[in-house]
Amino acid sequence: MPKPPEAETLTLDRVTTPVGEVLLITGPEGAVRALDFVGYEDRMHRLLARHSPGATLVEGRAPAAVRSAVEAYFGGDLTALDDLPVKTGGTVFQKAVWAALRAIPAGETRTYGQLATAIGLPKAVRAAGLANGQNPIAVIVPCHRVIGANGTLTGYAGGLERKRWLLAHEKGLGIGD
Repeated sequence: MPKPPEAETLTLDRVTTPVGEVLLITGPEGAVRALDFVGYEDRMHRLLARHSPGATLVEGRAPAAVRSAVEAYFGGDLTALDDLPVKTGGTVFQKAVWAALRAIPAGETRTYGQLATAIGLPKAVRAAGLANGQNPIAVIVPCHRVIGANGTLTGYAGGLERKRWLLAHEKGLGIGD
């Protein structure tokens, strides 16, 4: 019988931002495993358990480059997160949706239909929406850039006010900056 994989130790850092403290989880290789806002820890832990089963979470400091990139993004450098390494579990479909999310430039939005089309499955609008909602790495994998077909802001795990702020921040509107 094969030996089960050894449980990983992940690091939980807390970073202050203009829209509240974020919980930043990194793995031993330095990749971001999760990012969520304080107040949404239950959701974060649920997704983390799915993507990194058996992992131990310890308080600590994220690698300097990761922490600096998160701070720089919230400070106005909208490309600071573009090259950060991320690592999640997820299905092939979910990973395709999350990769498509990372391809949406800061300051732009897409509809769920456009997101489904971007992965070559234009009829998978609802499935793309579900995968978007299961994204464990908020902001870095920018699920906030997806809006309803009629242009309205739709649900966001960090709350619609944060989604509104993030989109305004990326368009340079200075809301809350």
